[in-house]
Amino acid sequence: MAEAVIDLPHIDAALLPPMIDPAKTALVVIDIQIDFAAPEGLLGRVGVDLSPAEAAIDRCEALVAAARGAGATVALMRVVTRPETDSRALKTLFARRGRPGEQAICRADEAGADYYRIFPEPGDIEIQKLLYNSFHGTDFDAQLQARGIDTLVICGLSTDCCVDSTAREAFHRDYDVFLVSDACAAYEPGLHESALSAMEKNCVLLTTTDAVVAAWTR
Repeated sequence: MAEAVIDLPHIDAALLPPMIDPAKTALVVIDIQIDFAAPEGLLGRVGVDLSPAEAAIDRCEALVAAARGAGATVALMRVVTRPETDSRALKTLFARRGRPGEQAICRADEAGADYYRIFPEPGDIEIQKLLYNSFHGTDFDAQLQARGIDTLVICGLSTDCCVDSTAREAFHRDYDVFLVSDACAAYEPGLHESALSAMEKNCVLLTTTDAVVAAWTR
């Protein structure tokens, strides 16, 4: 995955450490859940290739370990859905595509909504969201503000959807946003790279797992 984005502009690793001061930075880990990443989850059961997700999660694990070691805040995002809170617009979108019911993923009372490989520890921020944007309908912004956080380092799934939506919203809320290009993944060829390119042009600085880990282990 790192090789696939090598031609995109990335922040000079030597300049990164003061930009992601652990005292003011949160590592935001998006949607590492059974339905999105595990072989037994919904996407795995319908035959989606999860190898890019697994590779990204390997790097997310390294980032979480580095963040914890440096004292940066770790924030874990999860989609948790219920029939009574399903988005009307999303249901309509899928119905008009001829796929009614497809939006029923990460149900609250099913294992698919559970964390996969990366689990919360005391002191972490945990956010349950209904759709893509981690800020929409949640207290994520308030929790970040209460901790004095002004910088987000984002990783997770998927680059073109929940990562993209969260990164753009964070920028609109005046956070400095870094996206770890090799610790994100998408499920279709080309989507990862195109999403990274669009975000880099508009609202984020791209970095890599190695650069962030080095910055937090100095």
